[in-house]
Amino acid sequence: MVSSSNLGFPRMSANRELKKLVEAYWAGKVDHQALVDGAKELRALHWKIQKDAGIEFIPSNDYSLYDHVLDHLFVFGAIPSRYANIPSSTDKYFAMGRGLQRPAEGIDVPAMEMKKWFDTNYHYIVGEFSPATKFHLQDTKPVDQYLEAKALGIQTRPVILGPVSFLALGKESSDAPAGFDRMSLLDSLLPVYVELLTKLQAAGAEWVQVDEPILALDRPAEYKAYFAKAYTTITAAAPQLKFFLASYFGRYSSNLDFVADLPIHAIHIDAVRAPGDVDIVVSRVQGKTLKVSVGVVNGRNIWKNNLAQSIETVKRVIAAVGSDRVIVAPSCSLLHTPHSLASEKKMDAQIKNWMAFSVEKLHEIVTIVKAITAPGSVDAILAENAHAHELRKTSPLIHNPEVQAELKAIVPENFRRQSKFEVRAQKQQQKLNLPLYPTTTVGSFPQTKEVRVARQKFKKGETTLAQYNEFINSEIQKAVKFQEEVGLDMLVHGEFERNDMVEYFGENLKGYVFSEYGWVQSYGSRCVKPPIIFGDVSRPYAMTVETSVYAQSLTKLPMKGMLTGPVTMLQWSFVRDDQPRSETTYQIALALRKEVSDLAKAGIPAIQIDEPAIREGLPLLKEDQDAYLDWAVKSFLLATTDVPDETQIHTHMCYSDFNDIFPAIQALDADCITIENSKSDLKLLRAFEKYGYTNGIGPGLYDIHSPRVPPADEMKSRLNAINKYIKTNLLWVNPDCGLKTRGWTETEAALRNMCEVAKQARSAPIA
Repeated sequence: MVSSSNLGFPRMSANRELKKLVEAYWAGKVDHQALVDGAKELRALHWKIQKDAGIEFIPSNDYSLYDHVLDHLFVFGAIPSRYANIPSSTDKYFAMGRGLQRPAEGIDVPAMEMKKWFDTNYHYIVGEFSPATKFHLQDTKPVDQYLEAKALGIQTRPVILGPVSFLALGKESSDAPAGFDRMSLLDSLLPVYVELLTKLQAAGAEWVQVDEPILALDRPAEYKAYFAKAYTTITAAAPQLKFFLASYFGRYSSNLDFVADLPIHAIHIDAVRAPGDVDIVVSRVQGKTLKVSVGVVNGRNIWKNNLAQSIETVKRVIAAVGSDRVIVAPSCSLLHTPHSLASEKKMDAQIKNWMAFSVEKLHEIVTIVKAITAPGSVDAILAENAHAHELRKTSPLIHNPEVQAELKAIVPENFRRQSKFEVRAQKQQQKLNLPLYPTTTVGSFPQTKEVRVARQKFKKGETTLAQYNEFINSEIQKAVKFQEEVGLDMLVHGEFERNDMVEYFGENLKGYVFSEYGWVQSYGSRCVKPPIIFGDVSRPYAMTVETSVYAQSLTKLPMKGMLTGPVTMLQWSFVRDDQPRSETTYQIALALRKEVSDLAKAGIPAIQIDEPAIREGLPLLKEDQDAYLDWAVKSFLLATTDVPDETQIHTHMCYSDFNDIFPAIQALDADCITIENSKSDLKLLRAFEKYGYTNGIGPGLYDIHSPRVPPADEMKSRLNAINKYIKTNLLWVNPDCGLKTRGWTETEAALRNMCEVAKQARSAPIA
């Protein structure tokens, strides 16, 4: 019979219990045993939720204290030598993810590189590999968590990252010799996978889910041999295990030619992102005994499933391969959707009725199965689902004729600045009079407990708007004074009024709705609550002008207005699925265009429109990328070009492999781009050198995602290295991202070091 399955469950729980637990451990408020016990309780709760919903294939080892890729690096002993002198294994694990600075113990290590997990807003830790890497089974977490569930009477399907993706998603370490290929380590890695899998087999596991998400990417021909070797080896070593191969976020494309012939027992299709794969995969596996997992429930978005359509898709697969070979599943792990709608008490009831969070998606999966295995048993649910979809389709809440008219009125001139960069740069320098190596920050300053409490009190109605604004203005005053004291050249107001760089703007735009508890994990303990775009987007009033003008009035130094760009507003939201994403992005860009124009007219000399997610939105397959880059670049230009030459346009990007999209970066035509570079071993800058970038650029001089304070000598060395790639007259000095998550003590120390390094560089600039 048709089976129900889940690929992964959100880790943070209903009210971010895991975040609070881990951060309490970091702060020394709970000990190691409390961390272990608390995490175990949450895992048990999550398994029970899935079992009670009726899910048959329940995942284990999808739970992580920080990141699942970091977990695998730790399990297989792929730990860089710089962490060797950290005695506690738990502290070593967290140090790899976030760095660790304990001068009294002689410990001062930065975090490993962090990168976006494909085209999601989740971040994973990038493995470092060299000929010196020696794999060994250092930890048995996958076995331990399987046995935990088994002791509770729950048979799970352990999830492991496949050996080919494990290596492919890493990088060659900085000390690896030229020409070294990390994939050459596959032969030494496979015996450790075999050891792990045989332990799972001995523990009583029946199935194992092996995630190979790189199959959604373009893969060179030699990967056929890697996969053949890997799966021939591991399946033969654990003959009692059944192997469920999962890829997601896109279609298999030509990779299917070798995947379907692997010695596996089930293959998963992301039928949401790659609906065309359903018939292709089914035809490819006919005549085999391979099970087909049909991912018809969207694991990446929060809209209610169209159950009738999903049932028809599943029936089509059943007709081709038989019901005993079909598994109904989400398109990917539910890691990327919030926990449950149950706690959402304030959301508009009509809009809420269009949604399904993770717990609700489990019930959707089970409903689809029941509709096939027990026809008539879920007719009431199906009727209610169909009615909700019809209401959403016809709701006047969604469509705004004025916005539609503005879209039709866009002309080519809206995508161009008045003059070329060289002309603009001269006018801007005359106005701003900036020194060489001008210093700035990416935007936000620490969101202290006092800031968060003040915001909460205002939202609860415990303080008035006037009282709240007075508090925010006092924080801005302190931030401006602080920046002047440490020696920054281009200031920011600090963003104390903003809970999140996307949520804040969504709250001030029409077409958005917000959840109270719709948290999803971004990285480590960092959670975000994505806005929900349900309808046409428009700007009813100016959002930042008053605050920016006030901040500028406090100083004679230039002040940046701070906005979030249209692509990032799209990518970091849950987006309506009833129109092309490009159209939604243009709507956001038109709203931001009005804000940018108003800031310039109000005398703000520089405006930063952040686009950290522009690379994140890039389709995974190259054949799909040009169309995306065309509308992504145009949306940024649409938002930024209605200003005079004297107005300096900045943007910020992070976690980007700019080699993939460099012509698009150039086409943005920003006057200055700041980038995350501190963890990348300068690899990003090679793209700027290769392609000859001629606008201003501020590579991140230090990593803000770690609490450590880099000494001035370290920053000086990095600036000198950067200067070899970037011309002095184009080079800005800044941290690699906003400082919202840091404390004031470390922020002040790091920025003082940074500004001192810039001053020293001016005394002997590199030509």
